[in-house]
Amino acid sequence: MTGSGSQASITVTSRPVCTESSTTVAGQLTGGPARAVGPSVITTQKLSWEVADQLAAAAVRICAARGWSVTAAVVDPSGHEQAIIKGDTVPLQSLSVSYRKAYTAYAYGMTFDKDTTSALIAAKVTGPANGALNTIPQVLFVPGGVLLRRADRSVLGGLGVSGAPGGDLDEACAVAAVKEVLPRFQ
Repeated sequence: MTGSGSQASITVTSRPVCTESSTTVAGQLTGGPARAVGPSVITTQKLSWEVADQLAAAAVRICAARGWSVTAAVVDPSGHEQAIIKGDTVPLQSLSVSYRKAYTAYAYGMTFDKDTTSALIAAKVTGPANGALNTIPQVLFVPGGVLLRRADRSVLGGLGVSGAPGGDLDEACAVAAVKEVLPRFQ
């Protein structure tokens, strides 16, 4: 614009459309070789909601048969809660603790190839000595979480149990529930 009240003019010109693939252009711009582009859509295997619900219910039922009221949470491969079953007389904190155990079993079990939160603790993969990883809201290195795997060891999520009088007892119920429901991990 020039001066007050002037109108700006815009000139539009056409140019030929580039026919090179974006990977070739990207390779030329970065100086590196062109790479094939992967798929635009990624699929992730996870338990159906029915199987996730059966798994959580089995953990609560198994612990109840042993005399403990617990909460069981199943997380899917995104780390989000997929199913939660609460026993009749569980303490309030068991809801968040069961989720955190499931999340930790999934996130860190998959990373370090450990099947339970107890195995993570035994392998000393709980982070620095100052406990810094335990300050991450979803992480809780306490027994009671189990990584959910298919027979081929592919990961489907995590199961966490809380409310028994000890994490080792929570984990025993979780492991027993996984063994019971494992044939449905198809």
